[in-house]
Amino acid sequence: MISVSSRSRVVALHVSFWSVYFSFYTYQFGQEFPRRQVVVGLLAAMALNAALAYFNYLYLLPRVLRNRRVGEYLALLAVPYAATVALRVVADRHLLALGGSWRYVHSAAHTWSVAVGVLFMGVFIAMLYFATHWFALEARTRALENDNLATELRYLKAQLNPHFLFNTLNNLYYLAYTRSSHTPEVVATLAQMMRYMLEEANRPAVALSREIDYLTSYIELEKLRLNNPVPITFTVAGEPTGRLVAPLIFMAFLENAFKHGVSTTCAGAWVRIHFDLTTAECCFTVANSKLPAAAPAPGPAGTGLPNVRRRLALSYPGRHELRVEDLPDEYRIHLRLTL
Repeated sequence: MISVSSRSRVVALHVSFWSVYFSFYTYQFGQEFPRRQVVVGLLAAMALNAALAYFNYLYLLPRVLRNRRVGEYLALLAVPYAATVALRVVADRHLLALGGSWRYVHSAAHTWSVAVGVLFMGVFIAMLYFATHWFALEARTRALENDNLATELRYLKAQLNPHFLFNTLNNLYYLAYTRSSHTPEVVATLAQMMRYMLEEANRPAVALSREIDYLTSYIELEKLRLNNPVPITFTVAGEPTGRLVAPLIFMAFLENAFKHGVSTTCAGAWVRIHFDLTTAECCFTVANSKLPAAAPAPGPAGTGLPNVRRRLALSYPGRHELRVEDLPDEYRIHLRLTL
C-alpha cells in the first residue's frame, strides 16, 4: 500500500506532467492559431488523452498485473484507444481546421500523428504507474530487510549475554570453590555489570565511556580470579566522552584474550588492551600471549567471535575493519570503527 505522503507526491507528479504538456503546446500552437482556439483545442485533446490514460492506469493495468492475461489486456485497450484517436481527429478538424491547416488535419499524416501522440501519452502514464509501484515495493522491501536485521541483531545480543554470564559464573565458581576472600567483591562487580547489560546494552548505541567502564570491570574480575599474577595493561588514548558505539561490541575479543592467552600456571602470560580514539574513528587492539597447545575442550564450539563478526556487519556495514594476526608468540586483534 502506498502511504499518504507518497500518494501526494504521485498526484503532484501527474499534475506537473499535464501542466507542462499544456504549457508547451499552448506556446507552440499559439504562434499559428488564435490563443482561445488553441486553449479550447488543447483542453479537448487533454480530456480525451487523460480519459484513455487513466482508464488504463486505474483499471486495465491493475487487472492485467493481477490476472497475467496480456491478450485480454490488449483487447480491452484496443477499442477505447481507437475511439480516442477518432474523437481526437474529429475534434482537431472542428477546432483547428482554419486557413492552410484544413488540408493537414484531414490528411492521413495528421491521423497517424494523433495515433502516435495518444499512444505516447498512454505509455508515459503507464510508466508512471510502474515506477510508482516499483518504488513502493522497494520501500516495503527495505522496511522488511531492516526489520529482519533488527530481529537478527537482537538475537545476537541475546546470545552474547548468556555467553558472558556463563564465563563469569565459571570464574565465580572457581573463586567460591577455592574459598577466595575476593568472592563478595566479584559478586558485587558482577551485579553491577549485569545491571549495565539489562539497562543499557539493549539500546542501539551506548556511550563509549560506559562501554570502557564495563570492560574495566570485566578486567578487574579477571584480575581477582588470577590473583594478579599476570601483567595486564589497559590504556586509552583520546577522549571517549560524547562518542557512541554498539553495546558489548568489544567484549568477545576481551573474553577470548583471557580465555586463550592467560593461565596462572604458565609463566610469561600477558594481555594488552588499547583504545586509540581520533575524531572520527575508534581503534581497539587486544593482544595476548599464546598458551602451550592443549587439547580442545569437549562440547560445541564457542559463539563469541562468529557472533561479533556478524554484529559488526549489521551495526557497521562498510564502516569497520577487523584484522586478526596469529603470530608465533602472540595473538592480536585490531578493530577499527568509523563512528
